[in-house]
Amino acid sequence: MSGLNISHRKLLFAIIFGSVLLRLSAAFYLGNTVEPLPGTADQVTYHALAIRVLEGHGFSFDRNWWPLTKAGSPTAHWSFLYTFYLVAVYSLLGVQPLAARIIQSLVVGALQPLLAYLLGREVFGKKIGLVSAGITGGYIYFIYYSATLMTEPFYIVAVLYVFYLVVRIAAPEPGWKTSVWKQGVALGLALAAAVLLRQLFLLLVPGILLWVWWRSGCARGKTLLFAGAILAIMIVPFTVYNYLRFQQFVLLNTNAGFAFFWANHPIYGTRFVPILTPEMGTYAGLIPADLRNLSEAALDRDLLKLGIGFVVSDPWRYLVLSVSRIPVFFEFWPTKASGLVSNVSRVMSFGLFAPFMVIGTVRSLWPKGNIWRVHSRDGVAVLLLFSIGYSAIHIFSWSLVRYRLPVDAIMVLFAGFALVHLLELLARILRRSTPERARVANPN
Repeated sequence: MSGLNISHRKLLFAIIFGSVLLRLSAAFYLGNTVEPLPGTADQVTYHALAIRVLEGHGFSFDRNWWPLTKAGSPTAHWSFLYTFYLVAVYSLLGVQPLAARIIQSLVVGALQPLLAYLLGREVFGKKIGLVSAGITGGYIYFIYYSATLMTEPFYIVAVLYVFYLVVRIAAPEPGWKTSVWKQGVALGLALAAAVLLRQLFLLLVPGILLWVWWRSGCARGKTLLFAGAILAIMIVPFTVYNYLRFQQFVLLNTNAGFAFFWANHPIYGTRFVPILTPEMGTYAGLIPADLRNLSEAALDRDLLKLGIGFVVSDPWRYLVLSVSRIPVFFEFWPTKASGLVSNVSRVMSFGLFAPFMVIGTVRSLWPKGNIWRVHSRDGVAVLLLFSIGYSAIHIFSWSLVRYRLPVDAIMVLFAGFALVHLLELLARILRRSTPERARVANPN
C-alpha cells in the first residue's frame, strides 16, 4: 500500500474496518449454534466432523451421514483444510462455533477488501481498486457467508490472492523485485489453499500456470516449478492418507463423482433443479441399490462413470440440461421458494451490481476514449478467462448460487471499473451543461 496517498490510505482502512464490523455482526447474528440456514447446510457437517476429529475418531461420523457415508466409515467428501481450521479453534477455545465465526470474520473481513483493492489496482488502477474494495466490503452475499462454518469465505480470499500473484508475476511493474523462489512459494501456497478448500480449483491450475508462463515470455519457469512443487507437497499427504484408509487412489476429495452423477441424472429430463423437490425423492435414493454398500471412494468412482454414461448415452439432453443451469447459476431475482434473507441477499448483491459488471466487462474489452482505459489488459484477460471457465465448469456440472461467489469476487472489480467511469462521465456532462444553463438564464 506504499503507493497510496494519505487520504486514499485512510479510506482503505475505513473500508476494511467497516467490512470487519459487518462480518462480525453476521457472526454474532448466527451465534454459537450451528443450524442448516439457507445455503449453509454444509456448516452442520463441518462442525460435526471437526468434533469427531478432535475426539480422536479421524475423518468419520458417529452415524450415517450425507451423502451416503456409513457411521464410523472414513470420509474424504469434505475439505480437510477447513476441518483442520475448526479443529484448531475448538482445541484452543473449546467447541465454540461463535469463536470460529469471529476469527473467520476478522480475517476474511480484512483480507477480502484488501485483496480486492490490490488486484483492482493492478488491473484497473488505484481509484477502481478502492471502489472495488468498498463493494467487496459491503457485498451482502460475502457478509452472509463470511460467518458460516464453510469453505466459501477462505476460498474466496485464496482465489483473490492467486490472481493478484498471477497478475504481478506474469507482468511485474518496474521496480518490483522479489526472488524467484519467494514468488513460487507464495503462488504455490495460494494455489494449495484454494485447492484444499475446493478441489474443483485444481482443474484451473494448469491453465493458470500456462498463462503465467506464456505472458511472462517463459521468464518465470523456475517460479512456476516452485509453485507446482509446493502444490504437490501440500496435496500428497492427503493422497497417501486416503490410500491408507480406502485402499485405492483418491487424490484429494470424494465428491466429484457424486456431484456429476446427481447433476446429470435422467430424473431431471432437460430442466435442472438445484435442490430436489419431495416429489423427486432424495439424493441418496437416486443412487443404485447395488452400489450403496461400497466405500465412499469406490462409490464416488462408480458414480462418476455412471454420470459420464448419462452424457454419452444422450449428449443432446446433456447440452439442453446444461443450458437450463445457466439461470440457476446467475439467478439474481427473488423467488417464492427462497426466504426473505435469501431474496434480499440475492437482489441487493448480485442483482444490484450485475449490470455494472456487464458494462465494466464490455468497456474493458472495447474501451471508448481515454476514460475507459485499463491499467493491465493481460489482467483483464486472465480475470475474464477465469470467470468464464469457472462458470462453465458449474454450468456443465452442478449449479448453485453460492458456487458463483468466487466469480462475483472477481467481477466486482469490473463493476467498480464501470461505476467509477460512469460517474466521471456523468460529472463531465453536468459540468458541460452548467455553463449552458447559466447562459440561458442570463442572456445578457
